[in-house]
Amino acid sequence: MNNIRHFIEPGDFTIEEYDEIFRLADDIIQTPEKYLDVCKGKLLASLFFEPSTRTRFSFESAMLRLGGQVVGFSDPSGSSAAKGETLVDTVRTVENYADIAVMRHPKEGAPKLASKSMTTMPIINAGDGGHLHPTQTLTDLLTIRHYKNRFDDLVIGVCGDLKFGRTIHSLVRAMSRYENVKFLFISPQELKMPDYIKDQLDKSQYTETSDLQSVIGELDILYMSRVQRERFVSEEEYLKLKDFFILDNYKMKSAKQDMIVMHPLPRINEIATEVDKDERAVYFQQTKFGMYVRMALIMTLLEVEVQ
Repeated sequence: MNNIRHFIEPGDFTIEEYDEIFRLADDIIQTPEKYLDVCKGKLLASLFFEPSTRTRFSFESAMLRLGGQVVGFSDPSGSSAAKGETLVDTVRTVENYADIAVMRHPKEGAPKLASKSMTTMPIINAGDGGHLHPTQTLTDLLTIRHYKNRFDDLVIGVCGDLKFGRTIHSLVRAMSRYENVKFLFISPQELKMPDYIKDQLDKSQYTETSDLQSVIGELDILYMSRVQRERFVSEEEYLKLKDFFILDNYKMKSAKQDMIVMHPLPRINEIATEVDKDERAVYFQQTKFGMYVRMALIMTLLEVEVQ
């Protein structure tokens, strides 16, 4: 029987297991020297069928900081996928060489499909099309935990591309499991939150609006996202929507003093650079939390412990 643990979607871990990962990440932050060799002799396969900077670098940095090594590719044209090899054949081959794999793929469900054929190698979903991005969710939750010291009793505004925003889909799924969390879905009509996400929530849990300025004062957390050119078939439609929301210092004046602004990055122009100087803008710190929580996730899936 296959007992391998994968991380494909936020629901693959319980809230209690999330807490264990966050406690481990906190300990890594506080005493990194304890973890320098815990993955010595282990190999991470980095399988990126879609471009990435932060996610790929943070995973590779995470494995190297744990004493392990990394193999893989950041461009599918450099793999046998370019020759027509199936995804399942690729990962079954990689399983012979590596101990754990992280995969980003443009097609929804690709990491889940790959995981079903594994017998020894855990797979981590690093983003599948416009579907989910669960390790970004771990990053986001660790950031929220650091700045808010809680997951309950929060008003969270998610703003921008809610239709294709996989980081937002994952975050809403994860945060909806906590008590008294309310969401404000802020988007143009064309980029509204999909029904399959809203159907998982009680109607009392969310409100939809297209006016960021009118609701920013209610928020404990503002999670911004870019309008993703790569998800649009029509360039004209992308250009029409790309500048719909821009967060600037003027809008920030209406926000709570302890609100935090998050963003999975890359940013295009949805957050003016002037906001970077605001202490409430935590998106660059968020990227560092991503490395630490991915270190904790790798350790958890490989079942390695500090000696």
